[in-house]
Amino acid sequence: MPSVRQIRRRIRSVENTSKITRAMSLIAASKMRRAQESAENARPFSNLISDTVSKILSQFNSLDSEAHPLTVSREINNITLVHITPDRGLTGGLNGNINRNALQFIQNNKAAEISVIGLGRKGIDFLKKTSATVVKEITDINDRPDISDFSHISEIIVNDFINENTDAVFINFSSFVNTTTQKPTVIQLLPIPQGHVESNNSFGYIFEPDINSVISELIPKYLKSIIFHSILESIASEQSARMVAMRNATDSANEMVEDLTLIMNKARQEAITTELLDIVGGVAAVQ
Repeated sequence: MPSVRQIRRRIRSVENTSKITRAMSLIAASKMRRAQESAENARPFSNLISDTVSKILSQFNSLDSEAHPLTVSREINNITLVHITPDRGLTGGLNGNINRNALQFIQNNKAAEISVIGLGRKGIDFLKKTSATVVKEITDINDRPDISDFSHISEIIVNDFINENTDAVFINFSSFVNTTTQKPTVIQLLPIPQGHVESNNSFGYIFEPDINSVISELIPKYLKSIIFHSILESIASEQSARMVAMRNATDSANEMVEDLTLIMNKARQEAITTELLDIVGGVAAVQ
């Protein structure tokens, strides 16, 4: 059994670790509330612009007009995956779940060459070990991002799709459900999924100057909105996962301190008993 001094040192070490994890949990909790509000506030706009794109494309299809280049489906030989993960760890199973989701996507599309636009070090480092090619790396994402910081991503994927450098674009991120639940999600960005287009044509829009010009302006904004909202969801997921992980680590450290304290008390009692036996034995020998 370890000595009392060794156990006491270990208790101090665990207590110091507990203080650090508790501080990290509190910091993550304060950031989580702000990130959660940002993600939830962005959802109505993201849903609205998605619904608007659906209705406009539905009316566009009903006019039997020539399909817009960003809505044309073709044989998929090249895929672009926008992969969003945190830069740091200590988030429980969050990073592993997102990366496994991306790996599953890659394995399901083995026939295609996959290029990755990586946001976050954890995802970039993971996908470099796979068959996918990381063509762009974005790290050190601010906890309070601005949509203008990521506008170039939508420009890249639009240009690549129009120039037929890629045949489909997907985004993989962690969707924030609640404090304890984050869901890895892959959605298609380009071409605009046909399942996303409503068949109901009871509404009617008047387009100026024409419907193609409106779609050309709207779809890039739609892509920027989806990408930015995905980043906000990922940040909220990261902070909530880190808060829960650090809180669990603090609880585990406190339990370990209790167990070690019990072991230390037993060791002290054993040492005292041994000393008393030695004293009694010595006295008996002298007598």
